[in-house]
Amino acid sequence: MTDTAIFRFKFSNEFISELQSFAKLYQYTDRHIYKEQWTKWISNNDELVDKECRRLKSIGYDGNTLDKMYKSGRYYFRNKSTKTTEPKQRRKYISIDCQIIENMDLYIKEHAYRENTIIKPAILYSQFCEGHKDDITEEIERLKELELSNSVITDKFKKTFKNRYFIYQQQNGDYIKELCEMERKDDFNDSVCV
Repeated sequence: MTDTAIFRFKFSNEFISELQSFAKLYQYTDRHIYKEQWTKWISNNDELVDKECRRLKSIGYDGNTLDKMYKSGRYYFRNKSTKTTEPKQRRKYISIDCQIIENMDLYIKEHAYRENTIIKPAILYSQFCEGHKDDITEEIERLKELELSNSVITDKFKKTFKNRYFIYQQQNGDYIKELCEMERKDDFNDSVCV
């Protein structure tokens, strides 16, 4: 069993608590006063500092421990916020009807590549919306009943279509490139293929 190398030597929780208290106490003082107070703090807490120095050395730290402590207090803990932020409450995800997603996939498969040209997703999306107005209108009504705004619904449709297009390109990119190459060799409008 081999020991794993340590690349980041952290202070103990007990030491961090004390160092953070000191750093916050002198957070807004200039560097000369901070250094004077640091020297006093080191001598007043010599037992804690010695214990932490020994602990760091025992786990393999070979740098200047007092310098590490000073810089951590002066430049990190002094500016670190003590507030804990609450995670934002995520809204419930509402997906587009799976039948519309299947229609999107089918449309992309049939129309993404035409006449030696790869069609842009924005153009395909516009064409899809024109061809599937009834289905889209019905889905919009369903989403409005779930209290989604018009702008959110519009963004949701665009995003879903572009994601489906991206997935199709990822899965079939090599096939499309081969088609382009084959048509180039046959001299079909080779200036258009990407």
